[in-house]
Amino acid sequence: MIVTLAFVNGFQHTVSEKVFSFWGHVRVQKYEPNKSLVAEENPIEKDSTIETLIRKEPGVQQVHSFATKSAVLEKNKEIEGVLLKGIEKEYDSSKLKTYLREGHWINFNDSTYSKEIMLSVSLASQLKINLNDTVTLYFISIVDGSRTYRKLKVAGIYKTGIEEYDKLFILGDIRLIRRVNNWAPNQTGGYEIFVDDNKNIDQISNHLSDKLPAEWMSRSIREVYPNIFDWLNIQDVNRNVIFIVMAVVAIINLITCLLILILERTRMIGILKALGAQDGLIRKIFLYHATVISLTGIGAGFILGIGICLLEQYTGFIKLDEASYYVASAPVYIIWWQVAAVCVTTAMVCYFLLIIPTLLIKKIKPVKAIQFR
Repeated sequence: MIVTLAFVNGFQHTVSEKVFSFWGHVRVQKYEPNKSLVAEENPIEKDSTIETLIRKEPGVQQVHSFATKSAVLEKNKEIEGVLLKGIEKEYDSSKLKTYLREGHWINFNDSTYSKEIMLSVSLASQLKINLNDTVTLYFISIVDGSRTYRKLKVAGIYKTGIEEYDKLFILGDIRLIRRVNNWAPNQTGGYEIFVDDNKNIDQISNHLSDKLPAEWMSRSIREVYPNIFDWLNIQDVNRNVIFIVMAVVAIINLITCLLILILERTRMIGILKALGAQDGLIRKIFLYHATVISLTGIGAGFILGIGICLLEQYTGFIKLDEASYYVASAPVYIIWWQVAAVCVTTAMVCYFLLIIPTLLIKKIKPVKAIQFR
């Protein structure tokens, strides 16, 4: 149970943090009910009043502007459709730098847009792009179909392990998107909001929806990428099934163990009764020994379970298909109060279940028990 909890928590925590690091927890942008949320945004004007309103919302840590633009990435006559995500100089890069495999973070200029971009390992491998190579980005206007292009330098190569991101997104300067789209300097695609507690994402998003102007909308990242979070929620079902199976097996083993102890000590029970011992006293004797066995098992399980978790956490010896599971090795996240709850609950369940077979002591007759072989 300890191993199951640690691995399920690890999957949910690690994968969700990858999503949050790339897109934040809540997204605020122009209200477009019939448009896919993973697409180019219509511009909104940056409003200091609304930005202040968002920053003052309880639980909000950071607010960053962003915009996306469809493009075609070309290198050595090889092309691939991508979505350029534009960010500002003030963007907190610490969350994404952990996924940087080569190179450095984008260098932003003060005078014009940065001519550096970051792309994923999969895109670099597919198009045979190396660090510091110059690539061409072609942009096609959705208004009149006109085409323009920019020569950009690959400053960094990243890998999140989430194919939906790595095969599609490249990172660049939001001022490049403004230039290509002919946006004003104060226009942006939307805001990414980072919160201090993942549990409050939906609550904060709903509060912002009530406060924002009618032409704006607020959506949690779970609504933008429901497939990933639905998959993570399925892990809770797997965890519960494993818990039920292990509990049933453990209960059967415990009851069987105590029944064997009682049957092996039938003569002893008969002698104790003949000497005047009450059923309650005899029951306490067997409950004591059964509790010792249970606590020994719980202690051994705790040491073994935590040992396996720590071994995996520091060595990563359990390898996974990253394309399917979004991680290269099984992630571990130990929540100690859950470990304590498992141990205490198991001890309590064991003790109360062990009372059931001790009821057999009442039916043992001293004369027959003493003659029992």
